[in-house]
Amino acid sequence: MDGSAPIFLAQDAWEGKIFSGGWGAAQGGAYEVTAPADGSHVAKVGNGNTADVARAAAAAAAAQPAWEATAPADRARILNAAADILEANRDELIPWIIRESGSIYPKAAIEIEHSAGFLRAAAFAATEETRKVIQSLDGRDEEVIRVAHGVVGVISPFNFPLILSMRAIAAALATGNAVVHKPDPRTPISGGIIIARIFEEAGLPADLLHIIPGGAVVGTALCEDRNVAMVSFTGSPGVGAKVGEACGRNLKKVQLELGGKNALIIQDDADFALAAANAAWGTWLHQGQICMATGLILAPAAMADQLAEELAAKAGRLPVGNPATEQCALGPLISDSQVALVKAIVDDAVAKGAKLLAGGTPKGRMFPATVLSGVKPGMRAFDEEIFGPVAVVVAYQTDEHAIQLANMSEFGLAAGIIAKDVNRARRMGMRLRVGHLHINDQTVMASPNAPFGGRGKSGNGSRISGPAIWEEFTQWVWITSRPDAVMYPF
Repeated sequence: MDGSAPIFLAQDAWEGKIFSGGWGAAQGGAYEVTAPADGSHVAKVGNGNTADVARAAAAAAAAQPAWEATAPADRARILNAAADILEANRDELIPWIIRESGSIYPKAAIEIEHSAGFLRAAAFAATEETRKVIQSLDGRDEEVIRVAHGVVGVISPFNFPLILSMRAIAAALATGNAVVHKPDPRTPISGGIIIARIFEEAGLPADLLHIIPGGAVVGTALCEDRNVAMVSFTGSPGVGAKVGEACGRNLKKVQLELGGKNALIIQDDADFALAAANAAWGTWLHQGQICMATGLILAPAAMADQLAEELAAKAGRLPVGNPATEQCALGPLISDSQVALVKAIVDDAVAKGAKLLAGGTPKGRMFPATVLSGVKPGMRAFDEEIFGPVAVVVAYQTDEHAIQLANMSEFGLAAGIIAKDVNRARRMGMRLRVGHLHINDQTVMASPNAPFGGRGKSGNGSRISGPAIWEEFTQWVWITSRPDAVMYPF
């Protein structure tokens, strides 16, 4: 014995495999995962197909009733154990998240911390009261109870792969469902393999969680399979629309958490340094690849140019590089196609009269912190979600004008307002069509205790986490009871 610690994520156990009744080969074979920063090999994972989903969903449906009948305290114990295991192995897992998703170290650490928080919040929710007595009109005993849907299909994105997978999986398990999960094919280790190992160690009974990496064929199968009662999807509006259409065609419940074009409004009484710091963080964290990223920085006309210049100075101090090998503030964008999209949006703004004050020119997948000023409606930088590190500074004339500009978006996820007069800020904020409103904070905020979701193209009005756990992942059953049956006239 050399005294070295055992490896929690030992590759020989899972490489080239899926997790479905244990680790095994996928009928779809296997594929290679590469690092977005340099294209280097990370690992191989199983490549699921329709047959893999069908087998997993059938096994999950068979296992789910016993899990729903399990005492809530026992479900909570497993979820809390999973959180403990995740935290205990953080130092081993963080490098996997960094390399696979292009995250800088603090962002990867946040994934561990927040995922553990979602597990613990779900554990607490598991023990909440699910039965309510209601008023009877004719002397019957009447109650409503919450029951699980059965099998929940979870489809998660690449940007926060661990958190955005875990929050749905934990909620579904806490409320008595089984889960078949498809992580993004670019981040199947952070978004899937890690989660399988955590629950494996925590003692989750067999067949309640299946992790099936793969492409669109796996997502389509989840929407079509008759054993999957609900699909929880986080990702782009385009793909989300297809998921919603497929689930609607199959009369299947669907929860959609999509993108955002989130406004940060700087009021004219705001502290300038605080406003600039909030704008920079909300815009450039994780290269802007966050649905809550600050997509519009709305500043009073008298302040807008100065704010843009300050952001340009900040941009020049933020190094871009490979977080796995370098000290940097920004890592790579996830793909070459995303680089091309961000560059096209920046070029469109400049061609239409905006000023490029910093950045704008990528090197491979490394896109520097970028600042555009003088942006107006009709420019793609104003109208579209960028999902890249681009600060879009827009001047407004009055509070009414700021509200009008913020509400022009088809999205409706988050907004922030920086101001000294909090009451004025709140009055303004309550007129914004968003699901999250943050007074004196930037737009990138989430909590396992708060319902997460937005309006319009940001989702279908559903929510995830916090009090929304029971709303989304269960349904009501109405039960009436008489001491004896009665004689009806027919």
